[in-house]
Amino acid sequence: MKQKHHFRRGEPNMPLILCALAALALITLIVATGLGPVSVSPGTTIRILMSRIPVIGSGVAHTWQTLDENIVLGLRLPRVCLGMVVGASLAVCGVTMQALVRNNLADPFILGVSNGAAAFATLGMLFGAFSFLGTYSLSISAFLGSAVTILFVYTISRVRGRIHITQLLLSGVAVSMIMDGVTNIITLSAPNALGLHNAEFWMSGSLAGARWAYLTLPLAVLVICMAVLMVNYRGLNLLLLGEESAGALGVNVRRLQKLLVLVASLMAGVTIAVSGSIGFVGLMVPHFTRLLVGGDHKKVLPISALLGGILVVWVDVAARLVIAPEELPVGILTAVIGGPVFIWMLKKSHREKQ
Repeated sequence: MKQKHHFRRGEPNMPLILCALAALALITLIVATGLGPVSVSPGTTIRILMSRIPVIGSGVAHTWQTLDENIVLGLRLPRVCLGMVVGASLAVCGVTMQALVRNNLADPFILGVSNGAAAFATLGMLFGAFSFLGTYSLSISAFLGSAVTILFVYTISRVRGRIHITQLLLSGVAVSMIMDGVTNIITLSAPNALGLHNAEFWMSGSLAGARWAYLTLPLAVLVICMAVLMVNYRGLNLLLLGEESAGALGVNVRRLQKLLVLVASLMAGVTIAVSGSIGFVGLMVPHFTRLLVGGDHKKVLPISALLGGILVVWVDVAARLVIAPEELPVGILTAVIGGPVFIWMLKKSHREKQ
């Protein structure tokens, strides 16, 4: 007989799993903040962070150098926090899309939001089309591209006032190809090599430009969308049975589908705007979560958020260290590392079902 797992998918110990992942996320936050071409010890990082906490901070002895404080608070901490938010958003968005289209191979970018964002972002980076937007022109232009794309896809996929899932997927593929073609035209017309390199680096996904100002909107969107999804977790579970079955069990399928398209598009668009296209997280993390806790979205959503955040932060650390002082795009590493891991999970899951 097979040995029983500590984390049984039928009856997972959710308090234990959540506490373990929350502790791992906190450890990740502290350790990852200190890692890079110039390292800061975890003890120093903890003291620097505690010094900024009201009341407690006044009692912390100032034993670190100003350089360490600037690295931790000015460079690394906003990057790690952004990585947590981006990873959580991608994972939750992946769960949402897979429930919407009832296909575990769906990912956050299946509706073409990344291609639309890339087209607008490259137009801005290479030709300054959105320079009038100021400091955040790249993020705003990428979000605009995502919004325009999803509006096209949504409009095309509506059949008699409701979303037709097959039409939604096919529309996403078609619009993705159109936007990809536009992006290729823009990059082939690039006026200089440096701009082309920057555009390619951004499209591969990176947290290098992280700032505290970039955190507010993605975090607010993640919290709001997460709350909406948790309220509708029962509908997500029933939607997997099919539209007719879900409707028969009391779910307003038309309203729920529109809500899921809005939530997934908003999270994907905002995430791409601040980090570029980081692939594989939204596809891989939901699968791993289901292997851990089963298919109930009440459990899948929070666990996916924690796992996604932790994963992106550590991949970003690897991106900073592999060829330091240079760095690799995070999206490249998630594909290189995530591909083999995902294949292993699929094989393992198949063997367990036999």
